[in-house]
Amino acid sequence: MARSTFSGPVLSGDNRFGPVRNVGYTDLVQTALLDFSVTSAGANYGGASGQFVASNGIPNSNAVIYTPQSGVFSNTGPTAASAPTADATNTVYRGVVFYLPYSSNITDVILDVGTIPKDNAGTPVAVSAIQPYVSNNFATSTGVYATFANISSPAAQRYTGTYVGSQLTNSNATLQDFQNLQPGQEPAWFSQVVVTLKMTTTAAGLSSGQVEVTIRYNPNDMNIGNSTTYPYGNFD
Repeated sequence: MARSTFSGPVLSGDNRFGPVRNVGYTDLVQTALLDFSVTSAGANYGGASGQFVASNGIPNSNAVIYTPQSGVFSNTGPTAASAPTADATNTVYRGVVFYLPYSSNITDVILDVGTIPKDNAGTPVAVSAIQPYVSNNFATSTGVYATFANISSPAAQRYTGTYVGSQLTNSNATLQDFQNLQPGQEPAWFSQVVVTLKMTTTAAGLSSGQVEVTIRYNPNDMNIGNSTTYPYGNFD
């Protein structure tokens, strides 16, 4: 199967212009399968102490978490943030970093627990809880994009995030987090979505378990004009 890559939102419909314009956005998805028995970058790499996984890795790779610039231009480009908290006896942080087009609409954040994570105790013990946080940086409290209830005694099943208050506004149009400055390219703004998994353990580190993290979204059309200007969608 061939692969196509291009910029801009993917629109579908049969009437591109006018007041009965009926095109719609195509849902996009990024996902990362974290296998905590895999401890080096590569297929299904689960991350490590102080190191999250990038969903754009082919295969999974170590992620850079950038300090959000809050839409303020910098000639030097983005700055790497402090690393996630290192493993401790009773708490382990793992996670995935998703880079999205600025002002994307997040429709779903999904956590699929395949096999229950176990810690590095002499006799591996299943983690007693998983608390996900969905933010634009490494987070240890309620995130800016979605809320998950604490998953006590995790089961092999699907868990989904919900949106409350300002999270709904932010998820309808993701934040302007960092500007990527690549040689020979126009500066471009990106949104950064970090899904942090805080796991309660009996020993430091993880020995096994699989968790898949998925985000579903669609980029907003930044050149669409407005309802009083004709023609509409002249850039699609």
